[in-house]
Amino acid sequence: MSPRLLPLLVMVALAVTACAHRSHQSGPHARQNVAPAASWQVETRQHQEPAATADWGSPNITKVTVTDADPVNAYKLDTGDRLRIFVYGQPNLSRLYTVDHDGKIVVPLIGAVKARGLTVYGVAGAIRSRLGVQYVRDPQVTVDVHQNRPFFILGEVRNAGQYPYVSGMSVMQAAAIAGGYSERANEKRARITRRIGESNEILEVTADAIVEPGDTVYVHERFF
Repeated sequence: MSPRLLPLLVMVALAVTACAHRSHQSGPHARQNVAPAASWQVETRQHQEPAATADWGSPNITKVTVTDADPVNAYKLDTGDRLRIFVYGQPNLSRLYTVDHDGKIVVPLIGAVKARGLTVYGVAGAIRSRLGVQYVRDPQVTVDVHQNRPFFILGEVRNAGQYPYVSGMSVMQAAAIAGGYSERANEKRARITRRIGESNEILEVTADAIVEPGDTVYVHERFF
Protein backbone atom coordinates (compact mmCIF):
# COMPACT_ATOMS: atom_id res chain seq x y z
CA MET A 1 0.00 0.00 0.00
CA SER A 2 1.20 3.40 -0.86
CA PRO A 3 2.29 5.47 2.14
CA ARG A 4 0.20 8.35 0.81
CA LEU A 5 -3.09 6.38 1.14
CA LEU A 6 -2.62 5.40 4.83
CA PRO A 7 -3.69 8.73 6.41
CA LEU A 8 -6.74 8.89 4.14
CA LEU A 9 -7.92 5.41 5.16
CA VAL A 10 -7.58 6.32 8.87
CA MET A 11 -9.76 9.41 8.45
CA VAL A 12 -12.45 7.41 6.61
CA ALA A 13 -12.53 4.77 9.38
CA LEU A 14 -13.00 7.40 12.09
CA ALA A 15 -15.84 9.06 10.19
CA VAL A 16 -17.71 5.74 9.76
CA THR A 17 -17.39 4.97 13.52
CA ALA A 18 -18.81 8.38 14.51
CA CYS A 19 -21.84 7.98 12.21
CA ALA A 20 -22.59 4.52 13.61
CA HIS A 21 -22.53 5.89 17.19
CA ARG A 22 -25.01 8.67 16.39
CA SER A 23 -27.34 6.23 14.62
CA HIS A 24 -27.42 3.97 17.66
CA GLN A 25 -28.50 6.87 19.97
CA SER A 26 -31.32 8.01 17.69
CA GLY A 27 -32.76 4.57 16.95
CA PRO A 28 -36.06 3.05 18.28
CA HIS A 29 -34.30 1.69 21.36
CA ALA A 30 -32.54 4.91 22.23
CA ARG A 31 -32.68 5.93 25.92
CA GLN A 32 -35.01 8.87 26.62
CA ASN A 33 -33.67 11.49 29.06
CA VAL A 34 -36.88 13.60 29.40
CA ALA A 35 -38.96 11.07 31.31
CA PRO A 36 -37.73 12.05 34.79
CA ALA A 37 -38.66 15.72 34.18
CA ALA A 38 -42.19 14.80 33.02
CA SER A 39 -42.66 12.57 36.07
CA TRP A 40 -41.63 15.40 38.40
CA GLN A 41 -44.19 17.74 36.82
CA VAL A 42 -47.02 15.26 37.37
CA GLU A 43 -46.00 14.79 41.00
CA THR A 44 -46.00 18.57 41.53
CA ARG A 45 -49.55 18.92 40.18
CA GLN A 46 -50.79 16.16 42.46
CA HIS A 47 -49.50 17.96 45.55
CA GLN A 48 -51.12 21.23 44.47
CA GLU A 49 -54.67 19.86 44.28
CA PRO A 50 -57.06 22.00 46.42
CA ALA A 51 -58.42 20.53 49.61
CA ALA A 52 -61.86 18.95 49.45
CA THR A 53 -64.85 21.08 50.49
CA ALA A 54 -65.94 20.34 54.07
CA ASP A 55 -69.06 18.21 54.33
CA TRP A 56 -71.36 19.43 57.10
CA GLY A 57 -72.88 15.98 57.20
CA SER A 58 -69.62 14.42 58.30
CA PRO A 59 -69.62 13.22 61.93
CA ASN A 60 -66.30 15.04 62.43
CA ILE A 61 -67.70 18.44 61.42
CA THR A 62 -69.84 20.54 63.77
CA LYS A 63 -71.84 23.42 62.32
CA VAL A 64 -71.93 26.23 64.88
CA THR A 65 -74.44 29.09 64.91
CA VAL A 66 -73.04 32.02 66.90
CA THR A 67 -75.76 33.60 69.01
CA ASP A 68 -74.02 34.07 72.36
CA ALA A 69 -71.77 36.97 71.35
CA ASP A 70 -72.44 40.09 73.39
CA PRO A 71 -70.78 43.08 71.70
CA VAL A 72 -69.67 45.99 73.81
CA ASN A 73 -72.32 48.75 73.98
CA ALA A 74 -74.96 46.49 72.39
CA TYR A 75 -78.59 47.56 72.85
CA LYS A 76 -79.98 46.57 76.25
CA LEU A 77 -83.62 45.46 76.36
CA ASP A 78 -86.30 46.77 78.68
CA THR A 79 -90.05 47.13 79.14
CA GLY A 80 -91.89 47.91 75.91
CA ASP A 81 -89.40 46.41 73.47
CA ARG A 82 -90.99 44.06 70.93
CA LEU A 83 -88.86 41.09 70.00
CA ARG A 84 -89.05 38.77 67.02
CA ILE A 85 -88.03 35.31 68.17
CA PHE A 86 -87.45 32.41 65.77
CA VAL A 87 -86.88 28.84 66.93
CA TYR A 88 -86.00 26.57 64.03
CA GLY A 89 -88.59 23.84 63.53
CA GLN A 90 -90.85 25.23 66.29
CA PRO A 91 -93.56 27.44 64.70
CA ASN A 92 -95.52 27.66 67.96
CA LEU A 93 -92.56 29.39 69.62
CA SER A 94 -91.60 31.61 66.69
CA ARG A 95 -93.49 34.91 66.96
CA LEU A 96 -93.42 38.44 68.40
CA TYR A 97 -93.00 38.97 72.13
CA THR A 98 -93.26 42.19 74.16
CA VAL A 99 -91.08 42.78 77.21
CA ASP A 100 -93.55 43.29 80.08
CA HIS A 101 -93.42 45.65 83.08
CA ASP A 102 -91.33 43.14 85.00
CA GLY A 103 -88.74 43.14 82.23
CA LYS A 104 -89.62 39.62 81.04
CA ILE A 105 -91.13 37.78 78.10
CA VAL A 106 -93.31 34.70 78.45
CA VAL A 107 -92.35 31.87 76.10
CA PRO A 108 -94.49 28.72 75.71
CA LEU A 109 -93.05 25.59 77.35
CA ILE A 110 -90.42 27.44 79.39
CA GLY A 111 -92.42 30.34 80.87
CA ALA A 112 -91.00 33.73 81.86
CA VAL A 113 -87.55 34.66 80.54
CA LYS A 114 -85.69 37.72 81.79
CA ALA A 115 -84.99 40.32 79.08
CA ARG A 116 -84.39 43.57 80.96
CA GLY A 117 -80.75 44.56 80.88
CA LEU A 118 -79.84 41.81 78.40
CA THR A 119 -79.04 42.02 74.71
CA VAL A 120 -80.85 40.01 72.04
CA TYR A 121 -77.87 37.62 72.14
CA GLY A 122 -78.31 37.08 75.85
CA VAL A 123 -82.03 36.38 75.50
CA ALA A 124 -81.38 33.93 72.65
CA GLY A 125 -78.86 32.10 74.80
CA ALA A 126 -81.27 31.90 77.76
CA ILE A 127 -84.09 30.53 75.61
CA ARG A 128 -81.83 28.01 73.90
CA SER A 129 -80.43 26.80 77.20
CA ARG A 130 -83.84 26.25 78.79
CA LEU A 131 -85.40 24.63 75.73
CA GLY A 132 -82.44 22.29 75.35
CA VAL A 133 -82.73 20.94 78.89
CA GLN A 134 -86.01 19.13 78.26
CA TYR A 135 -88.03 20.15 75.21
CA VAL A 136 -85.95 20.63 72.04
CA ARG A 137 -82.77 18.86 71.03
CA ASP A 138 -80.03 21.34 70.03
CA PRO A 139 -82.43 24.29 69.57
CA GLN A 140 -81.45 26.99 67.07
CA VAL A 141 -82.72 30.36 68.35
CA THR A 142 -82.44 33.86 66.91
CA VAL A 143 -83.76 37.05 68.49
CA ASP A 144 -83.95 40.56 67.06
CA VAL A 145 -85.67 43.80 67.97
CA HIS A 146 -88.87 44.21 65.96
CA GLN A 147 -89.74 47.56 67.53
CA ASN A 148 -87.92 49.63 70.12
CA ARG A 149 -89.67 50.64 73.30
CA PRO A 150 -91.29 54.11 73.11
CA PHE A 151 -89.91 57.31 74.54
CA PHE A 152 -91.73 59.89 76.67
CA ILE A 153 -91.62 63.66 76.42
CA LEU A 154 -92.94 66.04 79.04
CA GLY A 155 -92.73 69.72 79.95
CA GLU A 156 -92.92 72.60 77.50
CA VAL A 157 -94.13 70.83 74.36
CA ARG A 158 -97.56 71.07 72.76
CA ASN A 159 -98.55 67.41 73.09
CA ALA A 160 -96.70 65.70 75.94
CA GLY A 161 -96.94 61.92 76.07
CA GLN A 162 -95.59 58.62 74.82
CA TYR A 163 -94.38 58.18 71.24
CA PRO A 164 -92.80 55.47 69.08
CA TYR A 165 -89.04 55.71 69.08
CA VAL A 166 -87.27 56.93 65.95
CA SER A 167 -83.68 55.77 65.63
CA GLY A 168 -81.06 58.49 66.01
CA MET A 169 -83.46 61.32 66.84
CA SER A 170 -82.35 64.33 68.88
CA VAL A 171 -84.17 66.18 71.66
CA MET A 172 -85.25 68.80 69.12
CA GLN A 173 -86.69 66.11 66.84
CA ALA A 174 -88.47 64.48 69.78
CA ALA A 175 -90.09 67.84 70.56
CA ALA A 176 -91.20 68.12 66.92
CA ILE A 177 -92.85 64.69 67.15
CA ALA A 178 -94.73 65.99 70.19
CA GLY A 179 -96.13 68.92 68.21
CA GLY A 180 -93.24 71.31 68.74
CA TYR A 181 -92.09 73.52 71.60
CA SER A 182 -94.55 75.60 73.57
CA GLU A 183 -94.22 79.37 73.66
CA ARG A 184 -92.48 79.22 77.05
CA ALA A 185 -90.04 76.43 76.21
CA ASN A 186 -86.31 76.62 76.64
CA GLU A 187 -85.36 75.30 73.20
CA LYS A 188 -81.67 74.99 73.97
CA ARG A 189 -81.63 72.59 76.90
CA ALA A 190 -83.60 69.66 78.34
CA ARG A 191 -83.39 66.91 80.94
CA ILE A 192 -83.30 63.22 80.06
CA THR A 193 -84.11 60.48 82.55
CA ARG A 194 -82.59 57.22 81.34
CA ARG A 195 -82.94 53.81 82.91
CA ILE A 196 -79.63 51.99 83.20
CA GLY A 197 -80.01 48.53 84.71
CA GLU A 198 -82.09 48.86 87.86
CA SER A 199 -81.44 52.57 88.38
CA ASN A 200 -82.25 55.85 86.65
CA GLU A 201 -79.71 58.37 85.45
CA ILE A 202 -80.62 62.05 85.06
CA LEU A 203 -78.79 63.96 82.33
CA GLU A 204 -78.88 67.68 81.56
CA VAL A 205 -78.43 67.91 77.80
CA THR A 206 -78.55 70.26 74.84
CA ALA A 207 -81.16 70.18 72.09
CA ASP A 208 -78.95 68.12 69.78
CA ALA A 209 -78.42 65.29 72.29
CA ILE A 210 -79.50 61.86 71.04
CA VAL A 211 -82.57 60.29 72.63
CA GLU A 212 -82.50 56.56 73.34
CA PRO A 213 -85.41 54.11 73.55
CA GLY A 214 -87.27 54.36 76.84
CA ASP A 215 -85.91 57.83 77.66
CA THR A 216 -88.11 60.41 79.33
CA VAL A 217 -87.35 63.87 77.94
CA TYR A 218 -88.37 66.90 79.97
CA VAL A 219 -88.28 70.29 78.21
CA HIS A 220 -87.58 73.13 80.63
CA GLU A 221 -89.51 76.38 80.85
CA ARG A 222 -87.77 79.54 79.68
CA PHE A 223 -87.54 82.19 82.45
CA PHE A 224 -86.74 85.20 80.33
